Amino acid sequence: MYPKGNLFIPAPHGRLEAILKEPKQETKGAALIAHPHPLGGGTMHNKVVFRTASAFLEAGFAALRFNFRGVGLSTGMHDHGQGEKEDVSTALSYLAKRYPNKNIIFAGFSFGSRFGLEAVYEDSKIKALISIGTPVDKYDYSFLLNCNKPILFIHGDKDEFGSLENLQKLYLSLPCPKKLVVFENCGHFFDNHLDKLKETIKDWLNNELTT
Repeated sequence: MYPKGNLFIPAPHGRLEAILKEPKQETKGAALIAHPHPLGGGTMHNKVVFRTASAFLEAGFAALRFNFRGVGLSTGMHDHGQGEKEDVSTALSYLAKRYPNKNIIFAGFSFGSRFGLEAVYEDSKIKALISIGTPVDKYDYSFLLNCNKPILFIHGDKDEFGSLENLQKLYLSLPCPKKLVVFENCGHFFDNHLDKLKETIKDWLNNELTT
């Protein structure tokens, strides 16, 4: 039996494999969540992505996570970020049609943060952004200098792909409403910090972000 919530979203290259879960209570909004690097084994089932989706659900948001092109049952081939931006936009369009009167928040982890944020930060359908494990040592995030949406950064102080010093430089340069939460003794994949990650997202959604 096909698991409830699993679906395929039509895409220019064929389809995106996705999972959409809705909260048990009234749906306050919707969230789009992008996974880490496909060539490093990243999928929508990644533990950070799963916990992020769980945080949104518990906060009353429908949560859509999907596999980038060439991952799982999604068609297409890995495109080093450029085609993946199109995948994010495709998934966002699906989510906006399904929840036409709801605020949508984008959350990306690692690779999903870099190319997902660039794909949606100017999109009027997006109300706010979350960047988890921002790989500032590997990718250029200067496009965010033009961002005017609220953004939450969640980071480990021992992240292997984004030094805290470099992330703080980026953070201080941004003109948009922002918050940075740093976990101590925490690497890129948030081992032993997943519960704290979930609670941090829920707290921001419930206490600091007007939905």
